[in-house]
Amino acid sequence: MSSPALEILHRVFGHTAFRGEQAQIVQHVIDGGDALVLMPTGGGKSLCYQIPSLVREGCGLVVSPLIALMQDQVEALRQLGVRAEYLNSTLSADEAARIERELLAGELDLLYVAPERLLTARCLNLIDRAKIALFAIDEAHCVSQWGHDFRPEYRELTILHERWPHIPRIALTATADAPTQREIAERLNLEEARRFVSSFDRPNLRYRVVHKDNGNRQLLDFLSAHRGDSGIVYAFSRRRVETVAAQLVEAGIHALPYHAGMPAESRAGNQRRFLQEDGVVMVATIAFGMGIDKPDVRFVAHVDLPKSIEGYYQETGRAGRDGEPADAWLCYGLGDVVSLRQLIQQGEAGEERKRVELRKLDSLLGYCESTECRRKGLLGWFGEPHPGNCGNCDNCLEPPQSWDGTIAARKALSCVYRTGQRFGAGHVIDVLRGQTTEKVSRFGHEDLSTFGIGADLDARQWSSVFRQLVAGGLLEADIERHGALRLTADSGPVLRGERSLRFRSETAKPARGAGAKKSRGGGAAAAAAVADLAPDALARFNALREWRSTTAREQNVPAYVIFHDATLRAIAEQAPDDLDDLAQIPGIGAGKLDRYGEAVLQHLLDHE
Repeated sequence: MSSPALEILHRVFGHTAFRGEQAQIVQHVIDGGDALVLMPTGGGKSLCYQIPSLVREGCGLVVSPLIALMQDQVEALRQLGVRAEYLNSTLSADEAARIERELLAGELDLLYVAPERLLTARCLNLIDRAKIALFAIDEAHCVSQWGHDFRPEYRELTILHERWPHIPRIALTATADAPTQREIAERLNLEEARRFVSSFDRPNLRYRVVHKDNGNRQLLDFLSAHRGDSGIVYAFSRRRVETVAAQLVEAGIHALPYHAGMPAESRAGNQRRFLQEDGVVMVATIAFGMGIDKPDVRFVAHVDLPKSIEGYYQETGRAGRDGEPADAWLCYGLGDVVSLRQLIQQGEAGEERKRVELRKLDSLLGYCESTECRRKGLLGWFGEPHPGNCGNCDNCLEPPQSWDGTIAARKALSCVYRTGQRFGAGHVIDVLRGQTTEKVSRFGHEDLSTFGIGADLDARQWSSVFRQLVAGGLLEADIERHGALRLTADSGPVLRGERSLRFRSETAKPARGAGAKKSRGGGAAAAAAVADLAPDALARFNALREWRSTTAREQNVPAYVIFHDATLRAIAEQAPDDLDDLAQIPGIGAGKLDRYGEAVLQHLLDHE
């Protein structure tokens, strides 16, 4: 490892050693090599191009897909004393011209640019005249047409290699299965690049999946363990976001909505509050989140089923970026599957893309209904083997029971067939249980041979059976018939008695508040970052956190760009007496020491 890289790591970023493969990646890029880096959220991807940019001659040019993301990254670098800027549509013509002059004068260390701006003739000509240290392509999975964040502009980034073949390139992502990895390499002309693949595992995240049964109550039960914590709640639609956010506010939770239908100013204001304030819960569609660097998000909750395992992995990855314990909670029902299938089928994408999206949805449904270790299934999707028994997911902590569901499956499939494959699960369950509803009477279904043959199971158990039949590919929802269930080719062997099935047992309905006993939140006072602090250290931590919040508001920046909770905890524990002692704490480089050192020491002195 080169001494300049280590010196910058310590002096600028306040760390004494690299993590995992960071050292190899950094040295490879410093030496002029191309790299494709796959590293989980929170794994330290940014350092892999930031440090080479500071070591190599010239300015590192970073392609970033979101304005809010690049603004936060630039502000965090400025706090460290790094000469960083961005070029995007928020700048005035005078501001953009100033930054261009600074680039040409060699006065910038890092410049962040949106792909749309990079591809303009003006920007390309600017790069021709500047000294560029490297090209970094962040969120590289956006190049994949099959991905959940496809950006067509990313396809044109091959121009970086074609026009400047001698400038090293590094493409980075936290979300790419094997086909997406191949597509990134192909589309960006990185087939010959050295590939660095870190483990996708996030051991600090606890994965939990529950079946939807009064989802609003279930969400409130889950959040009761996270009072005072920052978190994200993802919902399927804009209307659902507004409804859930209002219900949380009514329950006394500091919640804000975020979706593409809101006025841009309101949306940006809510995002700013989430980043800058403590204890805010953002209720959002998937429009929110890519590149959110807030490290102390203690939970990500899905109140509806996501569209794919990749989307689910990336969204849950926004929790626990600081490495402290965090929860990933998913609540879903069969209705979610029908809604998502309808969305895919009625979309404007071509038939091939629709088939890919439907297969991904089926895979996610199978993950949800699986009795295996969640980590094993999740990492397996990305081609990473895991032995299971992670000890930090619902299936490992409370192993589900299974039962012989062969007879129940035959009853269910037969009833779907005899009712004409025209109805959703709710009506078929009524027929199976012998319920004489208005709809059953209207269609004469009380005269069917399957009427009442499933009275031995309650409605909740039958709902579980139908979910698992859909997950197993034995039933599918007919979108043109508003989600009516119909048999598949795989149903035949079960109906003929040639195949047996085992089903996951439906757990007992949890008592209200039970979610709090199983989760690990507890609000700001008992959050993971301070769980083991002595009383005097806890008082210092809370005082420092209050100072950080005030300072962040004064500068109009997210609190975490000042100091992470982990750094505040270390300061509170060690109670340094002078600047030399303070400089030894991880996360405090020369820039932070110069900018905040005296204020931190004075604050500690005031709270002795």
